[in-house]
Amino acid sequence: MRNLLYILLLSIILFTGCNQQEKKQTLPYVVMLSMDGFRWDYTDMVETPNFDKIASKGVKARTLKPSFPTKTFPNHYSIATGLYPDHHGIVLNSFYDPETNRHYAISDREAVEDGSFYGGEPIWVTAEKQGVLSGSYFWVGSEAEIAGYRPTYWKKYDNGFSYSQRIDSVIAWLQKPETIRPHLILWYFDEPDHSGHKYGPGSMEIMRKVEQLDSLLGVFLNKLEKLPVANEVNVIVTSDHGMGPVSNDRKVVLSDHIPTEWTEEVQGYNPNFCIKAKDGFEDYIYEALVYTEGVTAWKSEEVPERLHYGTNPRTLDIVVVADSAWSVVLDPDQRVGKGAHGFDNDNIDMHTIFFAYGPAFKVDYVSPTFENVDIYPLICEILNLDPAPVDGTLEHVKGLLKE
Repeated sequence: MRNLLYILLLSIILFTGCNQQEKKQTLPYVVMLSMDGFRWDYTDMVETPNFDKIASKGVKARTLKPSFPTKTFPNHYSIATGLYPDHHGIVLNSFYDPETNRHYAISDREAVEDGSFYGGEPIWVTAEKQGVLSGSYFWVGSEAEIAGYRPTYWKKYDNGFSYSQRIDSVIAWLQKPETIRPHLILWYFDEPDHSGHKYGPGSMEIMRKVEQLDSLLGVFLNKLEKLPVANEVNVIVTSDHGMGPVSNDRKVVLSDHIPTEWTEEVQGYNPNFCIKAKDGFEDYIYEALVYTEGVTAWKSEEVPERLHYGTNPRTLDIVVVADSAWSVVLDPDQRVGKGAHGFDNDNIDMHTIFFAYGPAFKVDYVSPTFENVDIYPLICEILNLDPAPVDGTLEHVKGLLKE
């Protein structure tokens, strides 16, 4: 009897081990690239054969709707966590936290690497917790230890690394031995955002930049196709926000309307600000801005529900956003470029792209618009991960996947 029990126990252990090994061997890959500031219609302005290739082999969204405010750090972290900025805490590219009396700014290396600023559970933490190795090449939040985790492979942001170097690094990660190979990779290009700001979203310069990015995408796809794991990789190409035209002819100067003695903190830059009023001055600031042409202002608790913003203490007392095609700046000498983002996310100029292909995705399918917070549950579904609580919904994106 004892021998029989021993044999049964050994069989169960071997069976479980084989199943776990089989699951590990068949675990798919997700490689997600973000091209900063890639407006949803840029691929319609010029020939983009490599984006077209992905669309024909897989799926694309009509548009991807960013979270408000339509800024880089809030939205990259929303993609990573499935949470709106109000809920994950990166409410602007720079902000003040009244609960800890600390400031955060994208240029502040100490703050960027401080995990206490980052709420929610980014997808790489979800993966690492569940035994799936991950890599990040410059994704927002991945330089900080969050809930005790970092990606297995990560890079400190350095814009000096060429796009070709980034491509080669991602390919190298996918060539590592299986036991140390990441199955989730997030990586980042800082264009066409810079060109959009400088030259405007309808310029010849932005069109040339989009053509260049499409060419680089082709380089990556060609290198990927030569890997043994190529048929197991799900590729996503997306972005944080779009880009809208602006001009110095339509500019609101905050100092013309709000005396400095009314405020304790003014955080942000064109076209978004969060303002902390000195005691007794909140109504004065609100009244000074609410009737000003070119901007919209709310008391934080009165921000429209559709924007999912204003409940986090870091949004302070007053939320200000320029109206579409307008700018709002701190002083009269500050000039604006020809493109900006941060506007209301119902403005379609702020919408961006979502292209994907791979074994998990349908072929030649165009999806209706969905929100970027839906990407987190989508990746969890592909990688068979148990998701953390999020604002996004798998039901919004399940139509992208093969049945």
